[in-house]
Amino acid sequence: MTAVKVILIVLGSLLFYLVALRIVRKLWHFPAPAFIGRFLDSDLRRWRQPPDKLIERSGIKQGMTVMDLGCGSGAFTLFVARAVGEEGKVYAVDIQPAMLKQLERKLAKAENQGIRNIELKQASAYELPFEDGALDLVYMVTVLQEIPDRGRALREIRRVLKPGGILAVTELLPDPDYPLRSTTVKICQREGFVLDASLGNLWNYTARFKKPFSD
Repeated sequence: MTAVKVILIVLGSLLFYLVALRIVRKLWHFPAPAFIGRFLDSDLRRWRQPPDKLIERSGIKQGMTVMDLGCGSGAFTLFVARAVGEEGKVYAVDIQPAMLKQLERKLAKAENQGIRNIELKQASAYELPFEDGALDLVYMVTVLQEIPDRGRALREIRRVLKPGGILAVTELLPDPDYPLRSTTVKICQREGFVLDASLGNLWNYTARFKKPFSD
């Protein structure tokens, strides 16, 4: 078998997998199961989605109060915590207790003992446990499309953001829920967010929005 045939078979199998998975996800909405937490929090994923690029594109800066919505097992949470520094705060929010347990175990490791600005919260994107205007920035990484009622979740995010606060939505192929950038922009603009920047490429992009000052 030639190398070309092998490549075609691999690409064909991958395409079949993605199409089948997208059909399943269209029929049944559910968050990423906790057992794939190790893959989501892997060096392979961070190679595809470098944390420094995510932080830069999202607009995360020192001293910010940030929410990692749909944090899962915390693939990027610790990197963001270091980026906001001791004066900043990161709320790691997920609907699944099992995912938060994985992040809790990671935080307990010796090399992470110095990180004290992360607070874990179990919550739905529809009912976030924050006061109005409490946060500087909310970021989601391959999460928005997992939420059945995206409009409701975005309105709740808008509520907890300060005027001028940032919403950063990052998407990656081959995630089975991957939306085109134009789809993400349209969904967020529909809920009153203003596009601030659109960064990256087809395979890995971040759409960054701001909550208007006159809300």
